[in-house]
Amino acid sequence: MKYLNYILIIVGAFVAIYAKSGLNQNQFVLIGGIVLLMIGVYRISRNIPSRQKNEDDNSAKFD
Repeated sequence: MKYLNYILIIVGAFVAIYAKSGLNQNQFVLIGGIVLLMIGVYRISRNIPSRQKNEDDNSAKFD
């Protein structure tokens, strides 16, 4: 399931670059690529613990 996030980011970036490179730009394809890219980034960042919580846990151990 972790690889799905990376695939979403790669496909989203590729589609966004492809849609932007043409002379006749398709805005809907560009928006779709950006949406895929952002979904992938969101799904990855959701699993990263917050820094504030991590610092509170460490300070409690040393008191």
